[in-house]
Amino acid sequence: MLTTLLAVAVRTPDWSPSIGLIMLACNVVAILFAKFTVKYPNVGPGIPVLSDISGLSLPAFLGAASFGHLLAAGVILGLTNTGALG
Repeated sequence: MLTTLLAVAVRTPDWSPSIGLIMLACNVVAILFAKFTVKYPNVGPGIPVLSDISGLSLPAFLGAASFGHLLAAGVILGLTNTGALG
């Protein structure tokens, strides 16, 4: 059974600057998406500098960043499995 599990294991790429840029881009997209779709973006404590820039409170920003990381993981794994990413 172990060989079957190893045969279907997902190949993950090593870190490279292109993977870092994909992660950054996905997080920026997620923060922009949250800025326009979160119903109450300013509920909760704010972040001193980022609240002015992003318009999101700390809970909304953390939620957007979490979504950005999930989105980036999917994009990176998808690009790796199609052979477009190294």
